Amino acid sequence: MGSVIRYRDGAAKPPARFTKKLVAWGSRNGVGRLVRKQPPRERATSSSPATFTLHEGDFGQGGIIVVSVRRTWSVENDLRFEIVERPTIGMVRVLQELGDSPELLYLAKDREAAERWLASNSYSQAYRRGLHR
Repeated sequence: MGSVIRYRDGAAKPPARFTKKLVAWGSRNGVGRLVRKQPPRERATSSSPATFTLHEGDFGQGGIIVVSVRRTWSVENDLRFEIVERPTIGMVRVLQELGDSPELLYLAKDREAAERWLASNSYSQAYRRGLHR
């Protein structure tokens, strides 16, 4: 978790003057940070495939996040996904348990940065996990 992932459908980006087409294209072509992976689910009456969630950005003002954009994709979708950037060794993931799988809250450059983030952000079930060789 923590990798930056690009997704696309293979279609060419439309010119800026075609605003509706550009919005539709943007919904199937973008970049996000991998923040959650969920295994497939089997129930007595139904089943669902494995999914993963990408964090595409936060929007707000003055240090206050008003909207956090996250998109969840099924592993069975028709888009192409590629890893653009992986977290480097020494970085620290700040995670929280969410149901049956962890969610990435923050990717810190080192342990001290993770500790500062944890001290200033109150998540009751948050914990840190470093990236090692």
